[in-house]
Amino acid sequence: MKKYFIVFIAVFLVAGLWYAFTVRSVDAPIESQVSEVPTYVNASADDIVVTTPTPGSDTQVPIMIKGQARGMWYFEASFPIRILDSNGLVIGQGIATAEGDWMTESFVPFTASIALTSAYTGIATLVLDKDNPSGDAIRDASVSLPININ
Repeated sequence: MKKYFIVFIAVFLVAGLWYAFTVRSVDAPIESQVSEVPTYVNASADDIVVTTPTPGSDTQVPIMIKGQARGMWYFEASFPIRILDSNGLVIGQGIATAEGDWMTESFVPFTASIALTSAYTGIATLVLDKDNPSGDAIRDASVSLPININ
């Protein structure tokens, strides 16, 4: 009798482990891998801040973008914006426009509206590039954030 009890416990443990590592993991909700913070390259939140959309937020087309950037981010009161699909391909681009005097070291509000070049839904990356008319790579800077286009 003791032998059957030990076999029963062993089978029960094996079945429990199998359930925990296969069936349960398939049914478990997939947690979002989307970052909730912007990624800055040669820049920081002291240079540019995006207020709309927020990182990881659901967004509809046309994508409305708002924020503020220091005057050095602009050239002739504008800077470029790109939307990248999940493979890093450009699916939309446009220009952010200063809403005030951009020839300052202070923050200047900006707005932009970006349409996509083709139909797309899913995770995308919004990239705001510092305008760099010199073309000197050392002066490049950007901020990027994930968005969900639906």
